[in-house]
Amino acid sequence: MRKKVAFYTLGCKLNFSETSTIARSFTDEGFDRVDFSEKADIYVINTCSVTENADKRFKTIVKQAQKANQKAFVAAVGCYAQLKPQELADVNGVDLVLGATEKFKITDYINDLSKNDFGEVHSCEIEDADFYVGSYSIGDRTRAFLKVQDGCDYKCTYCTIPLARGISRSDTVQNVLENAREISAQNIKEIVLTGVNIGDYGKGEFGNKKHEHTFLDLVTELDKVEGIERLRISSIEPNLLKNETIDLVSKSRAFVPHFHIPLQSGSNEILKKMKRRYMRELYVDRVSKIKEVMPSACIGVDVIVGFPGETDEHFLETYNFLTELDISYLHVFTYSERDNTEAAEMEGVVPMNVRNKRSKMLRGLSVKKRRAFYESQLGSRKTVLFESENKEGYIYGFTENYIKVKAPWNPELVNTLHQVELIKIDDDGLVRFEFIEVFSN
Repeated sequence: MRKKVAFYTLGCKLNFSETSTIARSFTDEGFDRVDFSEKADIYVINTCSVTENADKRFKTIVKQAQKANQKAFVAAVGCYAQLKPQELADVNGVDLVLGATEKFKITDYINDLSKNDFGEVHSCEIEDADFYVGSYSIGDRTRAFLKVQDGCDYKCTYCTIPLARGISRSDTVQNVLENAREISAQNIKEIVLTGVNIGDYGKGEFGNKKHEHTFLDLVTELDKVEGIERLRISSIEPNLLKNETIDLVSKSRAFVPHFHIPLQSGSNEILKKMKRRYMRELYVDRVSKIKEVMPSACIGVDVIVGFPGETDEHFLETYNFLTELDISYLHVFTYSERDNTEAAEMEGVVPMNVRNKRSKMLRGLSVKKRRAFYESQLGSRKTVLFESENKEGYIYGFTENYIKVKAPWNPELVNTLHQVELIKIDDDGLVRFEFIEVFSN
């Protein structure tokens, strides 16, 4: 009987790409992958340290695994496993915890799959996480997440990612292109480039500080890979998003006009306290440049509310800044203290009820921004890539500039690209359209 393995991924696109790679290593060892809700011999949970209540969430998922199979072997990997391995190992039912460098060798640590009395921990000093392991996700959805970079050399005062993932390091251009071709060969139409700080691409490309290539070099080469219909850049720091990259996307064959650029605060005073590497003026400049060459581009923004020392005035500065900015949606994060970060020791702690109120205000602003962006695109012709899920009789898809559309369910549309005209916004805020022509299957 072949053994069965199931996976649960918390957190970012990067985690999804790594879970997929780890899953393929199990398949190579003769395991069959099943859904996490099914009975499996081993459950692997890829953890995240960014989301609040990560430990509570983790315990719930472990219980879910035990409910499916009381005797199953449970392993934890990922960022939270690197930062607080013992905490996870102490959770009832956990057998194995692997840190940043060990997670890709997980099959080496699994012997007879018998339950341990205590969670066994194998985690490195984060200084040892200095080598690069490439990964990408396929088989999970219509688009693939392709990892091109890992780790971060920035020292933002609120962030534990450098402690969880180590120094900035990159895949080689050749390797990224090979992975892109492999993905394309699986009939996947869209690739999302992902990493911790992808604009820093090139660093550590040869296993040392020497590097030959930049992010611009990478996207230039990827744009030439045949068979890939769409390439999307995930989150990129404003100070690393260069004019040349914006210009390349505007003229590109495959890169789509969609950028996600972290801001974190619209107050220069707070940005300095966060140790971000830009001021708000640079952010305005980046948005203006994108809109100048791609007027219909979608721009998403990350914002943190309730950072220590953020007064009502600072928050209003951020709110007004975002109101006036030509952006399309917000990802709002309520600040939460993280061990071993500078911000956790700072004065001026913002009460949780104030943090939540500010978060709610910005989420409301995001709804307005998205609506205004969608309205500005009505009547235009776009290309939609349809997803694979049937949700209550509807199929959903995204235009190149990240407008979510819906239509009555039709299985023939799954994973196909169609040219459409955007007609109206539905009651649920999604866009209805009319087909112009079918041009790719």
